[in-house]
Amino acid sequence: MTSGVRADRPTTAAVEGRFARFRGRRVARAVTWAARVAGLLTVLSLLTPLLRKRLQPATWFGLPPEATLVGTVVVATLGVGLMMLATGLRRRKRRAWQLAVVACVLLIASHVVGRHAVVPTVVVMVLLAGLLLTRREFTALPDPVGPLAAVRVVVQMLVGGFVTVLLLLLVRPSLLVGSPSLEDRLAHAALSLVGVSGPVRFEAGWFDDLTAVLGLTFGVAAVVLGGYFLLRSVEPRPALTEDDGARIRELLARHGRADSLGYFALRRDKSVVFSPSGKAAVAYRVVAGVALASGDPLGDLEAWPGAITEFLARCRRYGWVPAVLGCSEAGARVWLREGGLDALELGDEAVVDVATFSLQGRSMRTVRQAVSRIRRAGYETTVRRLRDVPAEELATLRELVARWRGGPAERGFSMALSRVADGVADPEAVLVVATAEGEVRGLLQFVPWGTEGLSLDIMIRDPAVPENGLNELLIADLLGACRGLGVDRVSLNFAVFRSALERGEKIGAGPVARLWARLLRTASRWWQIETLYRFNARFGPAWVPRFLVFDAVRDLPRIAVAAFEAEGYGGRPPALLRLLRRT
Repeated sequence: MTSGVRADRPTTAAVEGRFARFRGRRVARAVTWAARVAGLLTVLSLLTPLLRKRLQPATWFGLPPEATLVGTVVVATLGVGLMMLATGLRRRKRRAWQLAVVACVLLIASHVVGRHAVVPTVVVMVLLAGLLLTRREFTALPDPVGPLAAVRVVVQMLVGGFVTVLLLLLVRPSLLVGSPSLEDRLAHAALSLVGVSGPVRFEAGWFDDLTAVLGLTFGVAAVVLGGYFLLRSVEPRPALTEDDGARIRELLARHGRADSLGYFALRRDKSVVFSPSGKAAVAYRVVAGVALASGDPLGDLEAWPGAITEFLARCRRYGWVPAVLGCSEAGARVWLREGGLDALELGDEAVVDVATFSLQGRSMRTVRQAVSRIRRAGYETTVRRLRDVPAEELATLRELVARWRGGPAERGFSMALSRVADGVADPEAVLVVATAEGEVRGLLQFVPWGTEGLSLDIMIRDPAVPENGLNELLIADLLGACRGLGVDRVSLNFAVFRSALERGEKIGAGPVARLWARLLRTASRWWQIETLYRFNARFGPAWVPRFLVFDAVRDLPRIAVAAFEAEGYGGRPPALLRLLRRT
């Protein structure tokens, strides 16, 4: 097609943008490794006997041993801090750059005063020079509440550790040598936070170890948690504005047929970024520092590069890790070309052609038997668009679904709309309801895929229903009613790693393929990997591959955690999420 050819021709701005992204990644990678090496050498200078002998109390210009030990702890903390800052530098965060510059200055000063080994000092100087020369590359903004949250957490942890150790010294005087004064106990509790022995002496060695471990634990926790809150990426509360929703609907009206996942961009917990022309958009949600988009960009194919560029620029601005769940092969190709990203086949989408679907034939025997069995049990179905369902009935169905779920929301992100039976927001959606003895027993909701297609959104039933075959009945009757609805194709569930399962079952499959398939079947005990594949395969669909697009392999574990949380399969505990948002 002509549009596809045009999309393959990068503009001058696109080429310049790709070059800038490539240069920025190279700079960030070099600075990141320099920070890790500088931090590691600094720590080794304190631990390696050959280098440690230079760090003697006499070399600190006559300072007392206690001060020298505190200085050693500070140097070690700065070295470890540089290694921790490397992650923020890799994401090109401005605050990580600022802290790294401060750490380098302090380390250089301590190296000069303490007369450390020459190699760590030179490496830190080189790192400082590199940071200053590349300062314009570090522009990612942190969480706006980061500084106050970091200070509050550090103070709370230090005060908590100080009070804990002090109370132990006050309530167990029999374990102390002599009768140390309150000032000595206060000094001992404060020094324990940095791992330094104080003036108090102990009768019991285990009590000395206990106070030292508790104090140092609180001190380390203060540094680690404070650094996290200071450097964490902003995680805005997701919300789709009415104006953004209206603009997305306009794009879907013109180009909705292109992608079966397009309508799910209207989830209310997503944000959206548009191309400069407004003809394309990328919908996403930020989870644990990962900006998760799903499906292909919306809108005109020729405008996709502009939307992708804007999305990646926003990710760089806030230090987010970009990722795309479930994009098509065509979409993955554009993401790779325009964004310099990488792709991994994630699974396959089951798409049924209405014109060729039939319950007749040997291949449909299992579905046909299940449908016949459930019909004999007295089940009936209705297939209607939401605009044709009375508002009172929709309200009743929403209450039923909420009760069946037993929780606040359904699982799903890339292929779930996050609302059910909303006739005002989704009048063209299709509802398939199964009843028995006048009671609703299960339902499916499909969202529009252009004007002539449907995508499965919700599949749910009453947990008390024991009969198998209810979902087969609902899908079969929906496919039978599609001609009357003007629908010629239906997208069913997404089967993760379907091709891997299929390859592992073939005759002559290699040991790696068989092992991978066995692992996937084991994982299916918790996540319906094989179950969804087997269920979808019953309807004889065409399998359409879907891909995961990502920036770097090292980001995959973080993306997996974010995807699991977004899809409702785990992630950060709710208590931790409340703490992070409150902080």
